[in-house]
This record gives sequence, structure tokens and C-alpha cells, in this order.
Amino acid sequence: MNIKRISVLGLLVATPLMAADAPSFDCSKLGSNPHQSEKLVCEDAGLAALDRKLAEVFSAAAAKAANEHPPSLKAEQRGWIKGRDECWKADDARACVEQSYQQRIAELQARYRLLEPRGPFVWNCGKDGELVVSFFDTEPPSLIAERGDSVSLMFIERSGSGAKYQGRNESFWEHQGEATVSWGYGSEPFRCTLSR
Repeated sequence: MNIKRISVLGLLVATPLMAADAPSFDCSKLGSNPHQSEKLVCEDAGLAALDRKLAEVFSAAAAKAANEHPPSLKAEQRGWIKGRDECWKADDARACVEQSYQQRIAELQARYRLLEPRGPFVWNCGKDGELVVSFFDTEPPSLIAERGDSVSLMFIERSGSGAKYQGRNESFWEHQGEATVSWGYGSEPFRCTLSR
């Protein structure tokens, strides 16, 4: 049964989610020992909405990935589900699940160009070569940076000034037409300027 929690006179009361508010998967098939993350999605209208959005975005990405060789989208999605299910270890499991969904949706939208990018913008990095960056109005905002034959997806982070994006082992921090870039684990940062 899909459940949502509402506040009645300051008390949280569990009420069934309407079918339109349910996630993309069948909550009645979770069994007696469901993953905590799936249970959270089944009980929370906001997370269920994110799950439905991800299902829609995944379907659009799958259509664009139909000719990918080797096909990797489904395997990556299974890996993402395993990562989402690790949120039970987080101090705030709900916030972890929400962030996991938001980043996966943004990743698919950017990677498969489901949203129109701003750019590409070419950055001159001197002896470190060229960096090509495309920005996406995802939630959270993201970019795809290309350096040679290497590609990195990065998400925006809070910064005191300018725009700072962080990927797995890369970062891009732009301020007034100059960028500080790190590319690869433990690498020294280098500077780039926006080509005119």
C-alpha cells in the first residue's frame, strides 16, 4: 500500500497515496523486508514524484541510447539503484534518497542532451590544452566538461564567489571569465580563460 504522511494538528498521520501520487514501481510487491529507500519512496509523495520523473527521464534517455555500443545505460541504472539503497546508512536517509534521485535525473538529462545546453564554451588552458564546457539547467545545475577524449559530469556546489562545479575527480570553478580546473584524482589545479 502506498502511504503518505500528513500533519493533522501537529501529529503525523499515515494516509494512502493516491495512484497518481505513487512511484513508478509497485509498492505492494516490496515484500516483508523491502529496501529502506524503496519504502521511503512508497511513503513519501515528494520522493514518489521524483521516482516518476526519473522513470520518464530514463525512458527518454533509453530511446537516445538505443544504439550505444557497448550498451551501458541499464547496467548503470542498476548501479545507481544499489547506491540509492545505501542511503539507509546516512544520518538523514530521506535527504540522501532525494539527492540521489535529483542527481541521477540531472545526469541523464545532461548526458543524453534531454535539455538544450548552454554552450559549448571553449576554455584555453595554456599548456594544459583546451576545455570544452556545456552547461545544463538541470536541478541541481550541471555541466559536462570535455578535455581531450576524457569527459566529466559535474554538479554545482556552494561557493563564496563565481560558480563552482564538482565531479568525481574533477572540478571547475569559474569567476569573471577565468576558471580554476582540477582534472583527475590528486592533480594540481590549472587555470583557463574563456576563448573570445
